Amino acid sequence: MPDISSSLFWIAVLQIIAIDIMLGGDNAVVIALACRKLPLEQRKKGIFWGVVGAIGLRVVMIFFALQLLALPYLKIVGALLLLWIGVKLLLPEHDDAHGSHIDGGTTLMAAIKTIVVADAVMSLDNVIAVAGASHGSMVLVTFGILVSIPIVVWGSKLVLTLMDRFPVVITLGAALLGWIAGGMLLTDPAMPPSVAASMAYANYVFSITGALLVVLVGKWLGSRRKPVKALELSAKSVNPKP
Repeated sequence: MPDISSSLFWIAVLQIIAIDIMLGGDNAVVIALACRKLPLEQRKKGIFWGVVGAIGLRVVMIFFALQLLALPYLKIVGALLLLWIGVKLLLPEHDDAHGSHIDGGTTLMAAIKTIVVADAVMSLDNVIAVAGASHGSMVLVTFGILVSIPIVVWGSKLVLTLMDRFPVVITLGAALLGWIAGGMLLTDPAMPPSVAASMAYANYVFSITGALLVVLVGKWLGSRRKPVKALELSAKSVNPKP
């Protein structure tokens, strides 16, 4: 049982909340789209039970992720995936966003099913990141998710506005994922203990390296993608589709 009076507990909780906000913004869009065809009196029920089902399924997914990350080499694989997720966060968004393929349900159960299934499909990156930040504690996982879900659902517009107005928010979120990935690499059971023992402040070194790697690679790939996208838009304007 983690000590809730410890500063490390609250730092981990803040990390989980930040992860859910950075990676869960699309979930609010999914909820809105899934419930848009419901009668007005059923929309609140659809949102409530859809969120409850999505939270429950996500906690179960993270529980299994925590068990798997205890096996040798899987934390290394998870850390590499998390590094790539952080890099992707810094890349320009595609037009085919998650929410554009969500069809709203015409019944309450159909809407709830849509929300739960879509959340499960979209939450792989979230599950990996939260599992890494929680250090094996289901108490941290549950507490962090329960706190962050209302923020994601009801505060998503504010968060998205902040991201648009202050791009540094996205950069900090991506760096956080890299920080967690670096720590995961060092704590994998397959990592020789001599690595940490031979390096002063090894945890900070690995974490800072992961954060810098994500930001540098993400910014570099993003700068290469922008000219390509500009050329594609120019070509479309010259040769519009009939």
